[in-house]
Amino acid sequence: MRPESSTIPALRSTLLAGFLVCLTVNDAMADMSDQAIERRVSELLGQMTLEEKVGQMNQVHSEGPSAVDHLRHSIQSGNIGSILNLVDVGAVNELQRIAVEESRLGIPLMVGRDVIHGFKTVMPIPLGQAASWNPDIVREGARVAALEAATAGINWTFAPMIDISRDARWGRIAEGFGEDAYLVSEMAVAMVEGFQGQDLTAPGSIAACAKHFAGYGAVESGRDYATTNVSEYEMRNYYLRPFKAAVDAGVTTLMASFADINGVPATGNEFLMRQVLRDEWGFDGFVVSDWDSVRQLAIHGLTANDRDSALAAATAGVDMEMFGQSYLQHLPDLVEDGSIDIATINAMVANILRAKFRLGLFENPYTDTSGLPEIANEHALATVQKAALQSVVMLKNDHDTLPLSPEQLDSVAIIGPLADAPYEQLGTWIFDGDRELSVTPLQAIQDMLRKKVSVRYVRAMDTSRSRISEAFDEAVEVASDSDVVLLFLGEESILSGEAHSRADINLPGDQAELVRRVREAGKPVVAVIMAGRPLTLTNIVDQVDAILFAWHPGTMGGPAIADLLFGIESPSGKLPVTFPRMVGQIPIYYNQKNTGKPPSAETVIHIDDIDQHAPQTSFGMTAFHLDAGYTPLFAFGHGLSYGSFEYDNLRVENPEVRPGGMLRVSVDLANTGKAAADEVVQLYVRDLVGNVTRPIRELKGFRRVRVEPGETTAVDFELHTDDLAFYGRDHKLITELGDFHLWIGGSSETDLRAEFRIVE
Repeated sequence: MRPESSTIPALRSTLLAGFLVCLTVNDAMADMSDQAIERRVSELLGQMTLEEKVGQMNQVHSEGPSAVDHLRHSIQSGNIGSILNLVDVGAVNELQRIAVEESRLGIPLMVGRDVIHGFKTVMPIPLGQAASWNPDIVREGARVAALEAATAGINWTFAPMIDISRDARWGRIAEGFGEDAYLVSEMAVAMVEGFQGQDLTAPGSIAACAKHFAGYGAVESGRDYATTNVSEYEMRNYYLRPFKAAVDAGVTTLMASFADINGVPATGNEFLMRQVLRDEWGFDGFVVSDWDSVRQLAIHGLTANDRDSALAAATAGVDMEMFGQSYLQHLPDLVEDGSIDIATINAMVANILRAKFRLGLFENPYTDTSGLPEIANEHALATVQKAALQSVVMLKNDHDTLPLSPEQLDSVAIIGPLADAPYEQLGTWIFDGDRELSVTPLQAIQDMLRKKVSVRYVRAMDTSRSRISEAFDEAVEVASDSDVVLLFLGEESILSGEAHSRADINLPGDQAELVRRVREAGKPVVAVIMAGRPLTLTNIVDQVDAILFAWHPGTMGGPAIADLLFGIESPSGKLPVTFPRMVGQIPIYYNQKNTGKPPSAETVIHIDDIDQHAPQTSFGMTAFHLDAGYTPLFAFGHGLSYGSFEYDNLRVENPEVRPGGMLRVSVDLANTGKAAADEVVQLYVRDLVGNVTRPIRELKGFRRVRVEPGETTAVDFELHTDDLAFYGRDHKLITELGDFHLWIGGSSETDLRAEFRIVE
């Protein structure tokens, strides 16, 4: 059945005839083993002309119903292997019909779209999802997104973005999972599994694309598209690890980074695409360029023109060109004149065909929406609300200001530009997100209180970037007449994401002044901050009693925030990235090196404490900033709760373990508070001596645990010695003998420590 397009004729039963020599359609559907797929790929390749092969390497952009007329001839001619940004299921099905019935070999299309954190129903931004420290909810959210995207004919998403980033200035930090390779890897695997499902051929399963390969998150000064300089040590130990995890999880495709990496842009980087990805990891999916990045090799200065760029990218191992058409225009001639071997082209096209076979597109290229769930169904909304709930991080809660009790309130002031902003709460990269589905915090709080408590709302600022106005006076007046003030602050969705980097990551506009003015009303002030990145909150942190950092929480952010404010649920999010005190500390991250002069509370000198004409000396000096110290404002893994958690009795069952063995660790976790709550228990390790210096701490495990008031539970971890491996001086993966420290606690700053050794 082919719904949504009455012009599509019935699928011919002989769709695969002409190139499946010994397999019938039914046989092909039944036998999808790797061996069978390779046989089918080989048979199809053997019938393709050079132009048809290059056509499979060409991805084009087209939108709207006019795409059918615009692309018809090129698809009939075999010059297109993939389309992107078409979200009209009728048009997609018609283009698939043209591809399988009117082109010579009947090869179906890959249909791509940036489905980053939801389709119509929107999850929190990926950085917010990482704050949940819950791979299960990330997996389920990706599944919801895949099912919704499939209704538009999409069979390929350009996600997950798994770039490690230690720089909050970078706009695209919003799209990733933070600064830690272990946490990012866990989330990457979960999202790949959610998009692709247990069966890639099943309705609603779409191919995932791990991006941007690799090192993109290290762009200089956080400027998008800028140069990156990442040592091979850093690349292998941090930036590549999430990609390896995604490959091991069966990700169908990877996308090359825009950035110049150590002098060779990723799109032309053979070290990444061939040595690491193919030779070392054995990846057999395909690599797509980023938008027009093949032609941009000439702009970088790596090549002289589009022809040379096509040669460089193909030689490096970029299988498909997104937009640009330099492959289509130049690869045939490059083969004919011997600049590139036909065997190289064959291998790249085989990677693309293999993915199409694995997706089952040859058997079922069409989208039947009748077999897919409704958009924004009950399960979808419940999933995104749970994700929002678990992603919110309570940064501070002085005097137990939260949770609020409606029974003890007569009036609540809701102030700020993001309290009732249905579009802004969706965040970046939501091309298809439906703002009409959004439930804002103002709506949710009004619904929860049901006129039992007076709710007075003042927007105060038109946007997060607005300057002081007479509306500030109204905000102060309303705050003065209320029992508590809820300030909804942050940055609009457009202020983060691709090409939206910021040099100043304070709250934009005059929000800090709004906080100061409202504080003067003398009432408890709770700040709820929605943003696409960590912000420097030093100028407001002491002006508010509590802070909930909600990221951009998605469609159901309002109900989730309301439940947290009024104690229906306890905050349980933990920071997946370090919050600096000021922008000059960047890059700042928890797993830094010790240095030869490690800082401590005893060695830090503040700039205001230096005497005039003090003598210059290096004696006793350590690695810190005179005006910021050496600690962040909020550490990686930090997050408060309405429970009160105490860690005790950390024990290592086998403190001496041999290579290949398993370390077993336990800790007692008690909730001594009055509220049931989830705690994210985190395990960190330090390798004290290595053949290269090792970080002061590295995350090696975490568990989300529900603990009732008065309950104590044992939390267990198992750690294999392979989990302690790192890339040494020769860039080989090794696990060394020696002494280790181990910590378990509620953040990277925990001091509950044990020791163990790896011995012969």
